[in-house]
Amino acid sequence: MKVTALVVAKAPVAGLAKTRLAATLGDDAAADIAAAALLDTLDAVSATGFDTRIVAMTGDLANASRREELEAALASYTVVEQRGESFAERLLRAHEDAAGNPVFQIGMDTPQIRPALLEFSAELLTAKGRTVLGMAEDGGWWALGLPDPVLARALLGVPMSKPDTGARTLDALRSLGAQIEPLPVLRDVDHESDLHPVAAECAAGSHFRDAVLRAIGGSAPVAR
Repeated sequence: MKVTALVVAKAPVAGLAKTRLAATLGDDAAADIAAAALLDTLDAVSATGFDTRIVAMTGDLANASRREELEAALASYTVVEQRGESFAERLLRAHEDAAGNPVFQIGMDTPQIRPALLEFSAELLTAKGRTVLGMAEDGGWWALGLPDPVLARALLGVPMSKPDTGARTLDALRSLGAQIEPLPVLRDVDHESDLHPVAAECAAGSHFRDAVLRAIGGSAPVAR
């Protein structure tokens, strides 16, 4: 597929990663869960027929949880450093770095994604030349596919990590003339209450499912 996959990620360093999880689970467990989510995301992207794969990274990977596993998973990716002051600006710059083909961007908070969903999303982006947007249950968004990197400028006026981020992103894209194709709504991982529901959506034996069981125990979530 003539689509570039852009994964926007933060190095899962204990004390810096997933601070809302760390407040209840501790720094090390939160970083391990973040690393597991990123590994599953990279695995899903690698198993999809993207023409190019890029990771826009922030943070010190040398101090990350599961550093060796992550380095191995990232070997087939082009890794660029995030640039910009605000998160919205860093997203814009990442899209600029990935420009060429249409760009499909995801984060690292939806480890339940499967190659089939990524293939479907990329096909919508290329077949119709429209913007694709995947909303998250908490009001944000988990995926953004742009046929033209100019459309990423819509993100600059949108406050990120807010209950209305998804709706405001949709409005901002439409104001630039984007035609939107919606993707399935997914639950992303921010709080401890998200762990078991998201793990239940992951494939059996996924990094994330195993990390959740180590961190909070209980019976194994049922994979769908």
